[in-house]
Amino acid sequence: MNYAEAVEHLYALGPELPPLAIAEEAKVGAATPPPPRRRFDLAHMRVLCTALGDPQAQVPAVLIAGTNGKGSTAATLASILTAAGYRTGLYTSPHLVHVNERIQLAHPVMPSEYGSASAHGTEGALELVPITDDDFARLYTRVDEVGRTLHAEGQLPLPPSFFERLTAVAFLFFAGSETTSRADMMVLEVGLGGRLDATNIVEPLLSILTDIALDHQEYLGSTISEITREKCGILREHGVLITLPQHEEANRAIGVAAEALKVRAINAAAYIPAPDRSPTRTRIDGAEGSLLPCNRYVVQTEEGPNATDLHIDSPLPGQHQQRNVALAIAAALELRNSNSYKPSLISNSHCYNITDAAIEAGIRATKWPGRLETIKPNLLLDVAHNPAGAWALRGALASLPESQPRTLIFSCLRDKDLVEMSRILFPLFDSSVDGDPMRRQDHLIFAPIANPRAAAVEDLLAASNNLGIPAHAAPHLAGALAQARQITPANGLIIATGSVYLVGEIRELASSAESLPA
Repeated sequence: MNYAEAVEHLYALGPELPPLAIAEEAKVGAATPPPPRRRFDLAHMRVLCTALGDPQAQVPAVLIAGTNGKGSTAATLASILTAAGYRTGLYTSPHLVHVNERIQLAHPVMPSEYGSASAHGTEGALELVPITDDDFARLYTRVDEVGRTLHAEGQLPLPPSFFERLTAVAFLFFAGSETTSRADMMVLEVGLGGRLDATNIVEPLLSILTDIALDHQEYLGSTISEITREKCGILREHGVLITLPQHEEANRAIGVAAEALKVRAINAAAYIPAPDRSPTRTRIDGAEGSLLPCNRYVVQTEEGPNATDLHIDSPLPGQHQQRNVALAIAAALELRNSNSYKPSLISNSHCYNITDAAIEAGIRATKWPGRLETIKPNLLLDVAHNPAGAWALRGALASLPESQPRTLIFSCLRDKDLVEMSRILFPLFDSSVDGDPMRRQDHLIFAPIANPRAAAVEDLLAASNNLGIPAHAAPHLAGALAQARQITPANGLIIATGSVYLVGEIRELASSAESLPA
């Protein structure tokens, strides 16, 4: 298969996470019956990877699970390792526009004076670059052929799923081939949950748990405790856990799991700036090209006479990102300080050579689009896809001038908590007579997103009507963006949020518009 054929074949498998209601909603005797709901089973992933030569065992890994922040943490840690000179593999999900975004590997990139800034070369600093179309097609074809053979022989009950295939492609890519050098480290973001996620067949050097909240309850459990137990499935006996204090139920479940497995737990809270520190040492201010304040502050690597200052300058806006940066710092310091790892899994004999300068440079160079991302001149994108994400977005918007007009483009998946998200976000855009007088120039626009799990526009309108907040409906996201640009004053701000699928499409539409001739 070539690249186009591989991508088409991947998407023909059906939704990455099909809604549970598909089977119930399908009519008996329908011409095209819905696909059976897959059962998550790590045994299937192990069978597939064994047939592929166990690539996941050839590169040391850090495994990251959580509800919110795991992608930001993964991107920041991968950037730190890359700045330290390690060929780092980064695997995240889902993607915004192109599937290649999920699988990145640090390559030496030639300086711009010698050619394209993104061209691979033997000289130049390492930079995380998405897998090429050719490499993706080659490895996807291999995974597909092996998977079909295993299914035909009865070793797999079904051909590999969407996510299993992509995870296997990532493992193969990071393990190296005739066109790609082997990675020194894989930073892997869990796709869903943890215990039964396809990434969880690795034996991680570190397990990181980011903030945990209610999400995907139909798959992971109806309470924070149940969801946390699923995510604690990435812990290993006598392993290392890096996390932060969070919701009481989550803390309790993490503590029980860590104690049962005799895990060494590291609290990353020391790397979050204290709110009462001197403004000269802790501040949040604007970054060039950003509509929102970014994070600049100072933390110390340790306590006592050996403490050194880390000057943090993260391009990721929002105070909530300080928690994700703290987790990445704690992971980097653990990797450089610990001598407990098996030498066979480490690039040098005992630990990674990660200097303070590399930590600072890696944080500064982090790229994680769609997270409070500014698209000039006045578009702000954020993938707030659940109530916890909506609260983080609301906190970030609080830094904006109250008098600034705002237009919200919103849509979400129907298995998300629309009622709660609407209560958090919609009042910030209430242009009604009874609303905030400062918001009279605001607008709220809904549009469908291209996903079988998408909430109906009628449901979005009902949510705003229940709150007494005026809203418009657009037939598609292109129309919503055009409408927002037309009705938003020149000094106003357009905010697009509610789903990664919405942000990906809006981002592509905005980029296409920028490239059109005037």
